[in-house]
Amino acid sequence: MSITRKKYICRLIVRIAILLACLVTCFTKPEAFDVLNGMNFFRTFSPLHLLWLIWMINMFQQIIPIRNKLPLGSMKLFANRFKPIRDRINHEALRDYIITTTKYAYQIFAIWVVGILVIYGLYRFGVVGKIFVFMISVAFNVCDLICVLIWCPFRLMMHNRCCTTCRIFNWDHLMMFSHLIIIGGFYSLSLVCAAFIAWLAWEVCIMMYPERFWDKSNAALKCSACTDKLCTQYCQKIRPKK
Repeated sequence: MSITRKKYICRLIVRIAILLACLVTCFTKPEAFDVLNGMNFFRTFSPLHLLWLIWMINMFQQIIPIRNKLPLGSMKLFANRFKPIRDRINHEALRDYIITTTKYAYQIFAIWVVGILVIYGLYRFGVVGKIFVFMISVAFNVCDLICVLIWCPFRLMMHNRCCTTCRIFNWDHLMMFSHLIIIGGFYSLSLVCAAFIAWLAWEVCIMMYPERFWDKSNAALKCSACTDKLCTQYCQKIRPKK
């Protein structure tokens, strides 16, 4: 098992613990969620501040070129993770690849928007409250790593080989937080804005440097070059023959 996979398993355990802690807090100390209201972020302290800080740090790491800290799937937008396969790239094939994967990506985006509208409808008509809407983000925080480590429905929809080549790898925080715009308040809106910035940086780089996102132009994305080995359940890694 790779070091990266071990780290992600530990992170999954921590996220499950956070989910359980938030669930307990919902019933034992619901006033802790008052920080979600308006500008209460600056008026009172809550354990949710720590969770906000963790999420902000995670998003900040996605928009700066940190070396050897995050999986290649998340960092492939940066030049320091690009290893050109050849001097002359088949730009027509690259263009077709980007168009195809972008089409799949925005089909998922459309489905996600429908999901947000459903959540909004439930909130608008009083079926669910702010705490429930927030807990969706905490649950998605767990589901994010389940997709990486166990099973990912988006991989099937995107027709990806693995997470390393995933077109929407850095959409995770946008998906986790976009629905929080429903409840407003500094806590929620700051997370939505940071997630949008991380998503925008990713999308701009895909448009400007598409060669970094294709395994036929970036050798670092090939199975034979993989060091993360997050997706060993999906594809057989190429190993030297004994």
